[in-house]
Amino acid sequence: MRRYKFSVVVERETGGFYASCPALPGCYATGRSRGEVMRAIRAAIRVHIEDRMGDNESVPQPEPVSFTRLEVTF
Repeated sequence: MRRYKFSVVVERETGGFYASCPALPGCYATGRSRGEVMRAIRAAIRVHIEDRMGDNESVPQPEPVSFTRLEVTF
């Protein structure tokens, strides 16, 4: 069994949380709590990888994601 470590972006939304995996376009999940969204994004990543493998597609190599704060004035 191969292990992957993907960066996941978690954002607070009205009524819960939203999580996405930048390395896997279209791979996202929602949940009412942080724990719930983390379980859901883990499951979504597994399904995404299984689908790629089933279609004989390569699985992207996990890349670190960098964040910064940007001030914008207008």
